[in-house]
Amino acid sequence: MPADPAESDVTLPGLAHAEARKGAARARKAAKSSQVELAEVDPVARVVLDVPLAHLDRSFDYAVPAAMADDVRAGVRVKVRFAGQDVDGFVVERTAASEHGGSLSPLRRVVSAEPVLSPAVADLCRRVAERTAGVSADVRRLAVPPRHATTEQQPSADAPPLDLRADADQEWAAYPAAAPFLHHVRAGGAPKAVWAAGPGEDWPRLLAALAGAALDAGRGSILCVPDHKDVARVDAALTEVLGEGHHVVLGAAVGPAARYRDFLAVARGKRRVVVGTRSAAFAPVTDLGLVVVWDDGDDLHAEPRAPYPHTRDVLLLRAETEGAAALVGGFGRSVEADQLLRSGWAREIALPREAVRERVLVAVTGASEAELRRDPMAAAARLPRQAFEAIRWGIERGPVLVQTPRAGYALRLACERCRTPARCDACTGPLQIDDPTSPPRCRWCATPAPDWACPECGARGLRAPVVGDARTSDELGRTFPKVPVVSSAGEHVRERVGGEPRIVVATPGAEPVAEGGYAVVVLLDTWLVLARDSMRVAEEAVRRWCNAVGLVRPGGRALAVGDPATPALQALVRWDPGGFAGREAEERRAAHLPPVARLATISGEPGAVDDALTLLDLPDGAEVLGPFPTRAGEQDAEERVVVRVPVALGGELTTALSEMQRLRSARKLDAVRVQVDPLEI
Repeated sequence: MPADPAESDVTLPGLAHAEARKGAARARKAAKSSQVELAEVDPVARVVLDVPLAHLDRSFDYAVPAAMADDVRAGVRVKVRFAGQDVDGFVVERTAASEHGGSLSPLRRVVSAEPVLSPAVADLCRRVAERTAGVSADVRRLAVPPRHATTEQQPSADAPPLDLRADADQEWAAYPAAAPFLHHVRAGGAPKAVWAAGPGEDWPRLLAALAGAALDAGRGSILCVPDHKDVARVDAALTEVLGEGHHVVLGAAVGPAARYRDFLAVARGKRRVVVGTRSAAFAPVTDLGLVVVWDDGDDLHAEPRAPYPHTRDVLLLRAETEGAAALVGGFGRSVEADQLLRSGWAREIALPREAVRERVLVAVTGASEAELRRDPMAAAARLPRQAFEAIRWGIERGPVLVQTPRAGYALRLACERCRTPARCDACTGPLQIDDPTSPPRCRWCATPAPDWACPECGARGLRAPVVGDARTSDELGRTFPKVPVVSSAGEHVRERVGGEPRIVVATPGAEPVAEGGYAVVVLLDTWLVLARDSMRVAEEAVRRWCNAVGLVRPGGRALAVGDPATPALQALVRWDPGGFAGREAEERRAAHLPPVARLATISGEPGAVDDALTLLDLPDGAEVLGPFPTRAGEQDAEERVVVRVPVALGGELTTALSEMQRLRSARKLDAVRVQVDPLEI
């Protein structure tokens, strides 16, 4: 009887062959490494890989060949051999020795000798990844733009001498608390402030003056704004205040070559003032002295790609680690900015109350559905009489802004007689009208419904309880036939309009800047803004309204159409976004919601979410809510779990989430999406 292979010392032929191949490969690798002449000084390079796997989110040691010794330094791009493949990476450090006991693989090649990942930004990427329970490689992709070899070969021009006006700081004279802040910035300090901009304020010019103060002290600045319209305004203000050649705009809109050229100018220390959107928060500014985020409540500041960092969080983290001054500004105020004040981390910069009252008069006129039906004129034209009077008063003095929450024409239709919602006969989808000459059609399946009849009462007339900017423009054009009416919404957004009398109809965020400011701002359908299903609906409504009223000229007027008893509208009338943010914070404190608590969501297929919860080692005091479907009513929909901890345990939560991600990655489990402190739950 043959011996049992498990009990004998006989090696199976296939296994022996495999072991021999592995041994030969190791021998060839060792021989090849030993043949490479290594650098005499600091022959070890620590490299972070461009691999989005959590269990590989650390540095790896490689040998530096003597031929590459002059080019290998912190921040350069390299190619290395990893797991049998050539992988991109960045050198973060050169050292004299490695803690690895075996032989080190040599660097394959230096992709570019240009150091594009500064030590400060590399450390920032690591800290952001830790805070968001993400992977550093994903953050570095946000921080370092793709290489453009031709551009890299071109030198960056030196900045001209700074010729800052001696009275530049006077731009902030209306704000009593601004003088100490400017003094500390000029002295190289790191003050922290939350700025409540007054209505009608030329905020880009004030930010430019602040950046000029930092530059005059020999320090750099980063100014982050929500979108390209704001970037263009700050860009123009910086050119006017600082002169040409002292700042760059970092953004994808200019194209890869121009973007990389401006990035290199910053990385090489030739430009020290940066303005841009989200990615500008990672700009490698030399001797950073000031970071600014404008309108931090705008959801455009939230990165839509993993690990979903927020511009405000990135900049404040950077201010702490690099000793820079920080300013969070806006016409409105987010709950997070209010928390910075409550915690004592920042001081407030705001106008005195009497100065606010001199700048704008805000009023509210009732516009509930019942009131509109009782007023024949308002019901026919959708606008109350007070709104028409305000517009008429405004166009005698300059441009008028009318903000409406929706783009389009008639977005929701109902029976004219019984108010039953109009539905498609084919799919029961809602009917809408695209323009004055088109018949109703289904919003879901696009089926036209020219002969629609109400199934309840048989009437064929339609009314539009919710209309968009196009319908509003038509109504105002018929009412004021001699006044130009322009629209700014959707894909047709205007950046600026002239100062002559005209009516501008715009959706929130698409309001153009008027030369000299608007004489009157009218906010329509405020009830619709407050009707969204969102944790931040009231905060977002106040922010949108304040941004619109902020475009009024000094001495102008603003009128909101809505219920005067609404707390959000009352905050607008008093121009008290800070007080409203404080009340919102108290409500969130009672509900244990951010920023007084830390939240994380885990989303994915049901099995993947269950695996993630099994691997998650939560701290004591953590609450797990869910799982529940992300899309109610759908079969096989993704599930979501919400994990909540007190804010003091926020660090332990992100550590636990990061460890869970590393275990999942190493075991090759199905993917889940992790978001820390998401804007919406």
